[in-house]
This record gives sequence, structure tokens and C-alpha cells, in this order.
Amino acid sequence: MRKNFRTLRFALPLLCVLAFVFSANAQKAGGSASSFIVDSWSNEEGLPQSSVISVVQTRDGYLWLGTLNGLVRFDGNQFTVFNQMNTPGLSSDRIVFLFEDNEANLWAGTDSGGLLTIKNGVVKNFGTPADGGKIIYAREQTAGDILFTTPAGIVNYHNGKMNFLPGVTAPLLSNLIVPSKAGGVWQVFNGTVQKWGNNRLKKDFGISPWGSTVVTAALEDEKTNLIVGTLGAGIFWLDADGKWQNISTEQGLSSVYVLSLCMDSEKNLWAGTDGGGLNRIKRKIFNSPVGFPSRGAQSLSEDNHGGWWIASGALGVSYWNTNSLQDFQVGPLHDAWEVLVDRRQQIQVGTLDEGLYQFQTNQFVPSRGAQILGPQIFALFEGRDGQLWTGTQRGLGNFDGQKWKLFTTRDGLSENSVRALAQDTNGTLWIGTENHGLNFFKDGKISAVQGNLAGNDISCLYADNDGALWVGTFGHGLARFKNGDWKSFSKGDGLASDSISYIFEDDGYLWIGSNAGLMRVQKKSLEDFADGTGKSISCRTFGKADGLPTRECSIGSQPSACRTGDGRLWFPTVKGVATLNPAELKQNLQPPAVLIESVLVDGRQQKTNPLAAEWSHSVTVAPGGDQSKVQLEIHYTALDFSAPTLVRFKYQLEGFQTDWTDAGNERIARYPKLPPGKYHFNVIALNEDGVPNKDSRLLEVIVLPQFWQTTWFRIAAIAFVLAFIIAAVRIISTEKLQRELQRHKQQEALERERARIARDLHDQLGANLTQVALLGEMAEADKFVPEEIESHAKQISETARETTHSLDEIVWAINPSNDTLESLVNYACKYAQEYLALAGVRYRASVPAQLPPTPIPPEVRHNVFLAFKEAVHNVVKHAQATEVCIRLHLHADIFILEIADNGKGISDLSAKQNRSGLRNMKKRMEDIGGNFSFGPAEDGGTIVRLIVPIS
Repeated sequence: MRKNFRTLRFALPLLCVLAFVFSANAQKAGGSASSFIVDSWSNEEGLPQSSVISVVQTRDGYLWLGTLNGLVRFDGNQFTVFNQMNTPGLSSDRIVFLFEDNEANLWAGTDSGGLLTIKNGVVKNFGTPADGGKIIYAREQTAGDILFTTPAGIVNYHNGKMNFLPGVTAPLLSNLIVPSKAGGVWQVFNGTVQKWGNNRLKKDFGISPWGSTVVTAALEDEKTNLIVGTLGAGIFWLDADGKWQNISTEQGLSSVYVLSLCMDSEKNLWAGTDGGGLNRIKRKIFNSPVGFPSRGAQSLSEDNHGGWWIASGALGVSYWNTNSLQDFQVGPLHDAWEVLVDRRQQIQVGTLDEGLYQFQTNQFVPSRGAQILGPQIFALFEGRDGQLWTGTQRGLGNFDGQKWKLFTTRDGLSENSVRALAQDTNGTLWIGTENHGLNFFKDGKISAVQGNLAGNDISCLYADNDGALWVGTFGHGLARFKNGDWKSFSKGDGLASDSISYIFEDDGYLWIGSNAGLMRVQKKSLEDFADGTGKSISCRTFGKADGLPTRECSIGSQPSACRTGDGRLWFPTVKGVATLNPAELKQNLQPPAVLIESVLVDGRQQKTNPLAAEWSHSVTVAPGGDQSKVQLEIHYTALDFSAPTLVRFKYQLEGFQTDWTDAGNERIARYPKLPPGKYHFNVIALNEDGVPNKDSRLLEVIVLPQFWQTTWFRIAAIAFVLAFIIAAVRIISTEKLQRELQRHKQQEALERERARIARDLHDQLGANLTQVALLGEMAEADKFVPEEIESHAKQISETARETTHSLDEIVWAINPSNDTLESLVNYACKYAQEYLALAGVRYRASVPAQLPPTPIPPEVRHNVFLAFKEAVHNVVKHAQATEVCIRLHLHADIFILEIADNGKGISDLSAKQNRSGLRNMKKRMEDIGGNFSFGPAEDGGTIVRLIVPIS
């Protein structure tokens, strides 16, 4: 890229002036290079190319980058690349110029000289300005016209048209001129830097420190100090004292070939470089004093001379004053963990293996009488009355100015291993132990504190002026003890860690050291959270990106962090000391802009134009396939460029969930099974200082139902179900009624059967038995007349035989085992055969050899048989036939029983004589739903047909 850009650079005066002739005598840039933190992004982090030619921040908050491999959008967390492959209308991937006008149009110039605008996702091409070439600079006029600088001169944009201004050439703009927020302009010309105002020179800064190196970009910081980017010497930043600070590769800049500069709304400086990607430069919040040892520090203490004593564990004790450093040995093992300068300016040092030491005659010697304390010292503390207290492995040590005394479990301590000490405004001494919680010393008596401390492994204590005792633990977070009550705070509540190193207060904030960074927590937010009136903890966590040597703060020593007489705060870490002036600490009060970047439904992207940075406030999801629920995935982001990794998100899909989901720094919300409905997606983003976004409601989501989930379908379904229930009730009721009617019919049939049987018994058996009785009486009367007795006896015998036949018919009729067609036919044929044989009439039958097991109800069977019997009797009585033929015809729903004879046939007389019998037969067949017919047979004689339905 560098070769290509240098070719490009040679062809045009980049950013107004690239052909300066600078003096060869260049002054050196001064100032501390450690004042800045530089972070860089390259193609490994998502850039399409490691050369960023142009950088601009648009009013929606995004950073836009021009590269030769596409246009790039950056939200502080990830890059989105737009090129000809994925962006309709983009005429070139080689973007070398970016500019936003007052109408929120993003102008992009291409390497080939083309010019285009982007707004609301729409790309509009203007082609190549006539007689112009590559755009290298733009300035908007008050009337809305835009002047574009090209190598050949000026192009004016007016009312949608480009016009080359004849007679106006680029050399008129050969000076690098930067408007100042304070009024006037900066002018870089012939290797000098000057500030002009009201058409006069206000200050001459003399010869520039970058010598003859080409200047590529310049702008002001928030304090109206000039910043200059060069092509080979890095960045030069003018401070308030008029001194230049150079930011080069030694200070972390990824490349000294700076192509573009941009100051974002959070006061971060962005530098696009040739081959080094994108750089973010911001001033360090924390600094390490020049000459201060860059090694682990456990404990700090200041003396009256402004010097610092530093305990560094196995590295012993150091004294730092006015940029000079002196090391001291503390015993044979040099194991110094605590250092304290008391009010009498005596320096006390606690070790982990050799007890307590004191500084005397330029060396550290064992403290007189302190052997009682034992070899392990964990804490040094000076009380309000000047007494010295120590926390040791053996107990609580006290020096009243005359002698040492040791308090142990025998004196009321819950444990001998004392790790932390603090004293409140009432003079009560609070004692934290290693494993057995909190104790207090008051009026010469030690007592243990009872209660619900989350963890009894106390690492540090701090007593504020409001009556609260703040307790840090080795792994159970922070706790507050106030008015006899405990309240715990953990990582889940917003802290960076549950392992607390030290606690220090300044101007309403608690500075809390931990293994995950140095936390600055607003004490009021802790109080409100503890009292239930606050929903979150306002916590800012600082780390290496803010200037700390490391994010891991030292733990296990007291004193640790402190404030000096000039108001600065000092913090020990495992890799050195960090300091800051809290008055210069500026909060990021700018609410993060939260945007929806994409919405996926069942894995399908709902937005087709990624250039449209912000979603409309509503998305409607059509039902897919036969699924009743959809999988929703929402990608959101917060535009934060100072500390994007510290942004914390909470989201809620209103209408689907009542609680908020703590997403941490994750920027995706997933709902795997979302039913149809109307929802509102809400996001709360807190920046590194706990400032939330203004409007949490971002998106309305409407999931349309399947047709079978719609209201009309449900109404129709309910109506159908009701109709079905009504129909079912009606059917069941009808069936029940039919069963009841059937039962009644059966009952009636049973009663009719019983009545018939009674009638038959009465008509046949009763009559026959009466006749037998009369014949018996007649025989008794004619007992002396043998001929009469013989006649009477013969009649009695015949009557008895008829009675037997009648009884057999009755038994056959009522036996349910005979309720079949086969039984009916067999019984009828047998009866006809026997009866006709006695009458001397020949009998023939035409019946199928195998009859189906067709059921015949008893009433039907009895009526058919009686009609059949009547027909046979009529043949014998009236037909004068010599032969009778019985035939059976079977059909699907009826059977026909025929009785045919070869007698004299039917005459009117015989018909009249048999009129009663015919009516009986017809009546019997109609009673069972059948039919009856009679007439002449084909071969002469008569034929009777009994037509019977099969149910």
C-alpha cells in the first residue's frame, strides 16, 4: 500500500499542502511520551486493509474509514465493510476521501476521481468532476454549497451539480489552514506554525518539530490545541505550554506514516496510517512518575518532604524523591510488605518473615520490643491518638509509645490472624481477621461482630465519616456494615471482581482495588443500592488501557492506596505505582448511542440494505412454514469509542419477558421460540462511567400468527367446536332416545310375545283341554255304550295329539335358539311334510342346501310360520291338490317363501270361503313389515308368496 499511496501522494497536495519546503533545522518535540495510550486495529481485527486513508465521524456516531479495499463503518467494537460486491451503487472500492455535510450526507471520493454520497442507505454517484480529479479536501459554505479541492483546482457543488471554477487553482490554498474553535485559524507554512486571529498574528510557535516531513492532516483537540499528522514522523500534539509532544512508534503508534486524523465526540484522537491500520490515541488517566520504579508495589507512604516510601515485597523498600530512587534492605530476606510513615515521621516496615522494622540512622533495624508480635506482619495502622496498631499472625499488636502489647483470642478476638484495621469517628477500632470475620476494640475490650457477612475472609477495611464500615474480602466481594446491619455487593451487582485489595475514598467515590482492575464507585449508588432505592451500582473500572501498569492491584498489605498533600491519588499494583489528579479526571457523560444493526428471523436477515445504519422502529415477521413460533435474533450495538469493552448492556423484550437480561458486553439478543404477538425490544447501555442511553425502546417486533392462530380462526374453531358439541349432544340424545324407543319396542314386543303366548295357550291348549274334558264327561255318560266310548276315546286321543303339536309350536316359537332363518325353514318344512303326509298329499321342497345364519326375530318367525301353516291348511281343506311344493328364494334384504299346489285353482266361491284366512295371512305379514300375495300357479293350482324382510 505504501508504494501505491506514495504514487497517489505525489500526484496531489494531500489535505491542501503536501509540497511544503520545511527548514532542515527542526526542534525536538518535548514532553512526556507516556502521557498517551495508543491502541491499534489492523486487518487482523476486521479491517479490509491495514492502510486507512480517511477517517470521519458522522452525526449518527459511527466512524467511517476510507481504504483501497472498501468503505468501512466502525462502532468501536467491530468493523462493517461495504464494497461493490455487497453494496449496490458503490462505484469503487478505493475510497480516499470522506466528508459529512450539514445535511448528514456522507461524501466519498474514490481513487479514480469519482464522487458519491450516502444517506439513509442510498448511494448516489456524481461521477468525476470535470477537469478536477481526486478530491483531497472539502469545505461547506454557509449557503449549503460545498467546495471540493482537487489537484487541478476547486470544484463547486451547487443544487446537485458540480462546476469547475475557472481561474481558481489549488496553489491559492497551499497553506495548511485549520479553523480554531477559539476563533481565528492555525497556519502551517514553510515549516512554521502560527496562530492568527482578526487578520493579525496572535502567536508564532516558530519552526515545527517535524522538519521537512510532509504534513498530511491537522486539527484541534477539545482545548483548542493543535494536532498535526505527518507522513513519516508520526503525530505532534501541542500542549497548553506551547510544547510539542511527539507520538511515534516508541509511544505505541502502529506506523509513523499518518494519512488522516479525526477527533471523535468523546475526545479520542483517531489516526489512519499507511500500513499500520487504525490508531486510537487518548491521554492517560493514570501516570507513573518519572524515575519511579516500574516494579511491584505492595504499600505506599509519604513523608513530610514529599518523598515516597515503597514496600515491594521481596525487593525490599525504596525511597523516591524528586526523580531519584534509593533502595534499602530490610533484614536478611528483604521481605517488606507494609511501610508506614507516622505522625512523628518514624518509618515502620512490616515483613512476612522477620517481624517489624524501624528506620534509624539510614537503615532499617528490628523495632525494639516488637518481637512479641511474631515474624508475620499484615497491617500497620496509626490511630487517631497516635498509637500504632499492627495486624499479625499472632494477634492484634498495640504500641502506646512506651511498650508493645499483643491481644489474642484469649482477649476476645475471634481469630489471631489479623489482616486489616480501621478506626471510625467514635474511636472504635475495627479488626478484620483472615477467616473469622470482624471484631471491634472499644473501651479496652474486644468483641466479635455477629451477622451475615458474605465471607469471613477479610482483606481490607475502610471507615467513612457517615458511620459506615466498608469491608473488602478475599473472594466474597464488598460489604457495608452500618447501624448493626450488613449489606453485600458482588460482581453480579456490578463490581469488576469479588476479590478486594484495598478501599479508599475521595470526593464521594470509593476507589476499590481488585485483581480485575481499579474500580471507582460512586458511594451514593452503593448506599442507594444497599437501601433498595437504587437499581444499579455506578462503577467505572480502570485498567491498562487507562495508564495503569496492570489491572491487577496489590493485595494483602496495609497501608496501600493514599492521597498526597497536593491532592493526587496513588495506587499500588503488582507491576508498579500509578497516580492521578482526581480534579483532572473527566467522566464520559455522553450517553452511548444504541442502534439496531440487524434482525434475523429463523436465520434469515430481515434487513437488505446494511448501509442504512439505523433500523426503522418496527419490523413485522411473517409466519414461516408450519411452525407456530419463530426464532428471533437481534444484533444491537452501542457507539462508545473510549472504552467499548466496558459498555454493559441489559435488554428486555417487553410483552414476552418482565425481567431484564444482563448481557454484559454481548451485543446479541436471542429468543429461540417467540409466539405471535406484538413486542417492544428495549436496551439499556451503560458506558464506562455508568451513563445510560437516553431512550431504551429501540424496536417494535410484530410476529404475525399462522392462519390457525388468528382471532377469526379461533372464533371459527370455537364455533365449530360448539357446533360439534351441539351435534354430538343431539346425536347422543337421539341415540339415547332411540335406545329408549328400542327398549320400549322390545318391551312392547316382549309384552306382545307374552300376550301371544298366553293367547296361544288359551286358544289352543285351553280349547283342546276343554274339549278333552267335555269328551271325558261324554265318555262317562256313555260308559255303558261301547261304541260311544270308543268314539270319545278316539277324539280325546286326536285332541291330545293336536295339543301336543300346539305345545311344540309354542315352545319352538319362544326358544331364542330358533331365531334363525334355517330354524324357521326347517321347522316349517317338517310341519308341512308331516301334515301333508297325514292328509295324503305329496310333498316337495326346493330349499338351498346351505342356509345363511340370518337372524330372524321371534315375532317375525312366529308370524311367518302361522301364515305358512294357514296356507298349508288351506291347500288340504280347499285345493283338492295331490301335490304341494315348498320353495325358498333368498335375496339381499328379503326372503320369499312360496307354497304352490296343483289343485283346482282359485274360484270366486273358494276365495270367499277363504276370505278370512287370507286376511289373517296378510295381517300377519303386514305386522312384521312383509308382504303377502296369492294367485294362480304357472302349471295350474294356486301359489301363495310370503315376502319377509331381513333386518
